[in-house]
Amino acid sequence: MRRIIFFLVPFLLLTGGCKKWLDVNKNIDAPDHIDGYLYLAGILQQYQGIYWDVRAVGPLTQMMGASGDYATYAGHNFIPGSDAAAEAWRIVYWNQGMNLENMINQSIAAEDWTLAGIGYAIKAFSWDLMTKLNVDAPMKQAFVAGLLAHDYDYQKDIYPQIREWAYKAIELLEKPDPHDYGAKISANDFIYGGNKAKWIKFAYAVIVRNLSSLSNKTNFAADYAQELITAAGKSFQSSDDDATLKIAGGSQQAPYAEFNNYWGTARGNLSWTYFQHEYAVQVLTGTVPEYDEATGNKTSLVGNPYYPYKLAAKQIITDTLSNVAGHYDPRMAVKLGTTSNPNFLNLGNADSVKAYKYYGGSFTGTAGPIGTAPSYYGRNNVSQFSGAVNDGIGRWIYRDNAPYILTTCAEIQFCLAEAYWKLGQTSQAFEAFKSGVKSDMDFTGKYIYPGTSGSPTGGDKLTTAVFNSLSALYLQGPFVAGVTDFSLSHIMMQKWVALYPWGAPEAWVDMRKYHYDIAYSGAYPAKGNGWTTAIISQKWDTDPAKVYKGLYLAPAQVQSRKGSYATKNEGAPCYRLRPRYNSEYMWNLKSLGALKPIPGTADNYHTSIPWFAYPGELPN
Repeated sequence: MRRIIFFLVPFLLLTGGCKKWLDVNKNIDAPDHIDGYLYLAGILQQYQGIYWDVRAVGPLTQMMGASGDYATYAGHNFIPGSDAAAEAWRIVYWNQGMNLENMINQSIAAEDWTLAGIGYAIKAFSWDLMTKLNVDAPMKQAFVAGLLAHDYDYQKDIYPQIREWAYKAIELLEKPDPHDYGAKISANDFIYGGNKAKWIKFAYAVIVRNLSSLSNKTNFAADYAQELITAAGKSFQSSDDDATLKIAGGSQQAPYAEFNNYWGTARGNLSWTYFQHEYAVQVLTGTVPEYDEATGNKTSLVGNPYYPYKLAAKQIITDTLSNVAGHYDPRMAVKLGTTSNPNFLNLGNADSVKAYKYYGGSFTGTAGPIGTAPSYYGRNNVSQFSGAVNDGIGRWIYRDNAPYILTTCAEIQFCLAEAYWKLGQTSQAFEAFKSGVKSDMDFTGKYIYPGTSGSPTGGDKLTTAVFNSLSALYLQGPFVAGVTDFSLSHIMMQKWVALYPWGAPEAWVDMRKYHYDIAYSGAYPAKGNGWTTAIISQKWDTDPAKVYKGLYLAPAQVQSRKGSYATKNEGAPCYRLRPRYNSEYMWNLKSLGALKPIPGTADNYHTSIPWFAYPGELPN
């Protein structure tokens, strides 16, 4: 080291010092300037973090059961002193964070309107995701340099800002842009390849999603519904518009494991730690049971181990009359895992596919009410990608090279249907509902990856042709085009199915705004009015006002739901995820503790109802 200094000093003296020759940057850790387009690829790849948070939100929506640490969220609690379930927070403030701010600001300065517009669309989407999960958050002071603490903004102020960013994105994307980007944007845009028209539709989709979460507020019809309807008309019109993030894949040969989808077999995240919840199986297979309203128990039947309980007379998605044309919903054979047909025989035979059996687990274990929930790949075993029997690269969107799903046309159409329903425009709601189911069928069939006949090495257990044939019948059947008792439940439960399981965050939004179908009086539930420290009172499925038929929370005192929440909950279900521990609880505790009505430092902060779920404004 002394020798290096010895030779460096005379060199600096001869050249007039280091300032002229060596200070190419003011930042000693990184370059001061990076061309805007170079940020784009890394910013978009951070959306894999959504699937990380689904580990917590999937169990909260009863889409998934979970073992290990994330079983805590199945019990509507949180893991103290941990960054678990804070990935959306991390995306907004760090992973995208200043990278996204720099991309937007530099692009505006350079009059690169296309890139700036894409940046604002991304920003709106990410903040919408984060505030729906974490609710209140620092916004105005988020990226103010030099601050050691950041004041929180309430969700009621964050929401309109999100829409403002989305409209700014549209304005910039519609602005004439004479710049020839060549492949600079298209090669780094893993969603739309630089297609401005699709990014504009995406920005409108963010507006729709944002407003849809307000649909149970008392002023929705007057203040938000028409804006939603207008935005939906300019947003996605078919599954070809879906926002999906392409990834490289490569399985074990990929240079980095992260080149593969988070849910693929190569990364081992789904494995058998997360599994389909019994409620998901009941909804998708039309086997929601009937509960005795006097005892809360199911009615046992004798003679059929697969249907050992009396089923509810009213099934919303499908029923068990699979041999009657239009009754079978083929999405169950794609979205759910099954141990049926382990050797992948007769994948092109509809009758064979319709005979598959499905089992769901409990909140925290694979053992369910009538059998064992398999892995999402379809075996009662942990994920394996080699050997005589294995899961290969996975299947459907649980596959190494499957894209990440951000939002779809189906979701937007169901948001539109709900808005029309709230306005009393039933016929328009029904048309949007049918369009939503059709779009989800298109989305679902698009990612089918059939296995190899006779080879137990992974893949989907049906062909695309069989799926399309069965879906055409279903769309014309009694659960879609032939619905005679159309209701809000049809809209919201079909939306839940369309979001399964990638869209668990938005499904959780819907469940919270309808307060988990808790039975309460007045404007919103509270301790002593919907729950006590021991039990939750929920609407029975026979109640026309109940939205999610068959949904009962863990302390609802029906069969297999006769538990209670942790004492920290004080009887309440979870309504928000906590912000990231290593930023807020370590460095911003005073600001977090100032939140109302429940401080962020309280043991039950995660039960604090979000602004979007209050019919009016926040209580004092």
